[in-house]
Amino acid sequence: MQLDLIAGTRPNFVKIAAIIHAIENYGNGITYRFIHTGQHYDDTLSGNIFKDLQLPAPHFNLGVGSGSQAEQTAAIMLAYENLLRHEKPDLCLVVGDVTSSMACAITAKKMGIKVAHVEAGLRSYDWSMPEEVNRVLIDSIADYFFTTTFGASKNLIDSGKDKNQVYFVGNTMIDSLLRFQSKFRTTEIWKNLNLKPQQYLLLTLHRPGNVDEEKQLKNTIDAIIKNSRNLPVIFPVHPRTAVILKKLNFEANNLYLTNSLGYLEFNYLVQNAKAVLTDSGGITEETTVLGVPCLTLRENTERPETVSLGTNQIVGTDPKNITEALEKLFLDKWKKGEMPDLWEGKAGERIIKNLLNLNTSV
Repeated sequence: MQLDLIAGTRPNFVKIAAIIHAIENYGNGITYRFIHTGQHYDDTLSGNIFKDLQLPAPHFNLGVGSGSQAEQTAAIMLAYENLLRHEKPDLCLVVGDVTSSMACAITAKKMGIKVAHVEAGLRSYDWSMPEEVNRVLIDSIADYFFTTTFGASKNLIDSGKDKNQVYFVGNTMIDSLLRFQSKFRTTEIWKNLNLKPQQYLLLTLHRPGNVDEEKQLKNTIDAIIKNSRNLPVIFPVHPRTAVILKKLNFEANNLYLTNSLGYLEFNYLVQNAKAVLTDSGGITEETTVLGVPCLTLRENTERPETVSLGTNQIVGTDPKNITEALEKLFLDKWKKGEMPDLWEGKAGERIIKNLLNLNTSV
C-alpha cells in the first residue's frame, strides 16, 4: 500500500511524525510520500520542526506560501493535482483541520483516490471558525476515519458514517508529545529571565477572532496582565499576530514577547508553566496530558474531553471571566484532570495496523 501523507502546518507535522514513526516500526508493506504543502513556511513554524521531531525531509514541497485561504486552497489543489497526474497513491491521508488537509482531500477524492482522515469527528459547531468548515468538509468525503475520542466517533456515526469505517485510535499529537518529552529543552527567554517552574504564565493567541481586532486583542492581554499577580507572562508571537501587536502599546513590565519557538522549546515552557492561556485546540490536549492548568480564550472547543476530563476550562475573552479564572488559579482551586482513553502514545501504531488490515485495493 502506498500512502500520501499530507502536512502543511506545525500541528500537522506533530501528528504526521507519529504516523511516520509507526510506519518505520510496524508498517511492513506500506510505502509513503511525505508531502509538505508549504502552508507554513517560517522556519520556526515549519523548517526546524523536522529536526525536533526526527522527521525525514519531505519527498515533495508544494511551496504554496502565503495568501488568503482561497488563494492557498487553490494553489494547493493545483499543485497536488499536478503531482497526482504523474503518480497516484492507494490512499491520501490527511490530519487535522487546516487548509492543506481540506484542499488535498478534495483533490484526491475528485481523482478517484480514497481518503483517510486522522483526528476525524471533532466538532465545535462554530461556523465562524475556518477549521470547523475544513473538518466537516473532509469528513463529508473521507472513506476512513481515525478518531481521538469516543465522542468524535459518536459524532461521525450519528451523522450517518458506517461504524466499520470509524476507528477510535487515540491521539497522534500525544504520541509525539510523549515520545519527545525527555528531549524538551530550555529557551533563551527561560535563561534570560531566570524563570522558575510554576512561576510564570504562558500565552498563545493566533485565531482571527482574537488577534485581528485590535481592541479585542488589547482588552484580552490587559485583563491577563492585570490579574497575573505580576508573574512573567511569556507570549511567543505568531507571525501574523506580531504585525498587529506592533500597533498596540502595553504598559506592562511583566509581558515578554518572543518569536515563535521550536517544538521542544515551546513544550518545555508548557510543561513548567503555572498555567497556559491559549486559543489553540491542540495545546489544550498537551496541557491535559502534562497536567498543566489551561484557560481557553475562546467561547467553545472541538475538544470537549479536555474540559470534562482534562485540565482545560473555557474562559472566553470577556475580561470579567479572565479575572475570575485567574483568581481561581491563584487560589489553587484548579481541577487536576485525568488522561482520556488511549492517549498513551500508541495512536500511530493503531492507525498503521488498521490500514494494513484494510483491503489492499484501497
